[in-house]
Amino acid sequence: MSQLRLNPLTGRWVTINAERAMRPTDFATRIQTVESDPSRPCPFCPGHEDPSAPAMLTVGDGDDWKMRVIPNLYPAFDGEDSLAVRNLGPVHVMAEASGTHEVFVFTRDHHGGIDTFGDDSCGQIMSVLKQRLLEHAATRNIRYTQAIVNHGREAGASLSHPHGQLLGLPFVPGEILDEERAFVRFEGGCILCATVESELVSGERVVLATDDAVVVCPFWSGGPYEMLVIPRHHDQHLPDASDESLAGVGRAIRDALAHLNAVFPDVSFNLVFHTAPHQHDGPFHWHAHLWPKLTTVAGFERGTGVMINIVPPEQAADELRRVGANA
Repeated sequence: MSQLRLNPLTGRWVTINAERAMRPTDFATRIQTVESDPSRPCPFCPGHEDPSAPAMLTVGDGDDWKMRVIPNLYPAFDGEDSLAVRNLGPVHVMAEASGTHEVFVFTRDHHGGIDTFGDDSCGQIMSVLKQRLLEHAATRNIRYTQAIVNHGREAGASLSHPHGQLLGLPFVPGEILDEERAFVRFEGGCILCATVESELVSGERVVLATDDAVVVCPFWSGGPYEMLVIPRHHDQHLPDASDESLAGVGRAIRDALAHLNAVFPDVSFNLVFHTAPHQHDGPFHWHAHLWPKLTTVAGFERGTGVMINIVPPEQAADELRRVGANA
């Protein structure tokens, strides 16, 4: 029988329906990302750096760089103006999409990935995120920064070289506002600290746990094999966390991706970091969402906002744990 489970971070219901997973077409296979111009060298590979996109931050020296942050040549957000809303008649409202849009090339290896990182690289990727978020926080018109990694065509990646993006926005997105309200509403302290404590007691949805982070398939998972990475240290903003804590969370993300790839090799996924808005000081606990792209969002989900998950999170966590133990 299907279950409705409430996502306390957003206040939205999800549906858990394991019987639907019996259908052979439920899980989509990964389609290799096709470059728009296969004859053009990869602009993210060493030796092919685009001179029109000078690095904003570099890890490593000169041509021997390890990670780079560069401006996106086709930015979704660009400009230094603060959000200025204009009413175009009684219904339509608009504003200029000011802000910044950066590309984070976190490996030289065109065929690499976070799941293959050594411990040092796990620390470096989180350190770069911290540095860029601090820079954005000091920028007058940026109110929130969304850090993401899209891997695979199904997840929205247009280039196959592993990379992330940092989008500095002149507003706070609704998803983050919903989460902020959830932290305020929760009466038992911090909703994610309470989640860690509860999940460690039962253990059935825990994928892995370290001194720095706990990775769970959340009770309210909206999709198959969804994971939530919760830092053990309670910090509102990602840049508030110590370098040691951030490195530990980076290792947990790497291991979670390694477990996922052991079940679904080279699966497409979205990795999304949620942190408190730059100038907000209300209750929050920064965290990361990992969403594998295994199913398609259809009309019911789009029409209602209610996700249907065909793999119970308890089943997904058990499988992810087992493949990790056998690795």
